[in-house]
Amino acid sequence: MKITNINVRRTFSESKLKALISITIDNCLAVHEIKIIQGEARLFVAMPNKMDANGVFRDIVHPINTETRDSLEDMILHAYEKYMEYKDLLTG
Repeated sequence: MKITNINVRRTFSESKLKALISITIDNCLAVHEIKIIQGEARLFVAMPNKMDANGVFRDIVHPINTETRDSLEDMILHAYEKYMEYKDLLTG
């Protein structure tokens, strides 16, 4: 599996939600609504989810193992940081 595109779709500054991200896998599968959230210690990536009938949020797309999760999170956070640096350069 290769992440072929990471798109920062929207950023937020007034909440713990910092960005909404879309990724493309192998130029043929898109995953939308990946969230970057400011946790107590660091930024982290939350996969798309929905609330079930019991009111519990469940991921609807997620990595199967820790290695894939860590790799995906590293790539997404790196893309977000680069995007924010570029955005800062543009706004002065």
